[in-house]
Amino acid sequence: MHGSLDVILILLAVAVCVVAVFRAFSLPPVLAYLLTGCVLGPHVTGLVPDSDQVRYLAEFGVVFLMFSIGLEFSLPRLFAMKRVVLGLGSLQVLTALVIFTPLGHLLGLSWTGSFAVASVLTMSSTAVLSKLLVDRLELESAHGRQVIGVLLFQDLAVVPLLILIPALAKPADQLALTLSLAALKTAGVLILILFFGHRLMRRWFLIVARRKSSELFMLNVLLITLGLAWITERAGLSLALGAFLGGMLISETEYRYQVAEDIKPFRDVLLGLFMVTVGM
Repeated sequence: MHGSLDVILILLAVAVCVVAVFRAFSLPPVLAYLLTGCVLGPHVTGLVPDSDQVRYLAEFGVVFLMFSIGLEFSLPRLFAMKRVVLGLGSLQVLTALVIFTPLGHLLGLSWTGSFAVASVLTMSSTAVLSKLLVDRLELESAHGRQVIGVLLFQDLAVVPLLILIPALAKPADQLALTLSLAALKTAGVLILILFFGHRLMRRWFLIVARRKSSELFMLNVLLITLGLAWITERAGLSLALGAFLGGMLISETEYRYQVAEDIKPFRDVLLGLFMVTVGM
């Protein structure tokens, strides 16, 4: 089956059924999406092709996830939790990298491949773990705060890893030049977006909010999210980095909670599609 509408209908039908079953047993929906991708993908039934179009659409799930993470990021919160975030969080990430990178090399991977795999194994699912802590009423406990601190550092560590891992695919003689150019581009984009964006974002949202139109407000959020993602992609960086910066800018305004609620349906649905493609 190759029609776009056919593929979407199959994904929706199977995902609805599988998620409903998983929710009945209080299991995370992420597992349902992974199972849906495994069953429908080219390695089992082959009903959904593993096409570039599907992969590109699924990337928007990561874009909106990083935007949501940016909404939760603020300098005051980071400073209040600095000992847990920077201490325990950095210890967890660095220890995992130090363990998994040599292990991957011993199993036959190249050093760059081992580092890429180790980076993936280092990360945890903020959405899944936060939901578990809330369900168990442990979010405000001592270990709950420590878990959130580690998750916050992991979320921040994702940003440099999104820049570093693609650079590792370059030839060894070009790696230093590639990383230097990436660092310069990142610094330039960060200065441009954070310095000018912080000043403009609050004023622009105030203008949009005065129109008292929910449709206009939602369109504006989508424009900022995808627009900043497009800017960073054109600069040779990642879509997710621009979305993260957009969320961080909006987090400094009084509209962050409304934006978080408005963006949640897009994030959850598209992130589900991303997990389906991972399962494929």
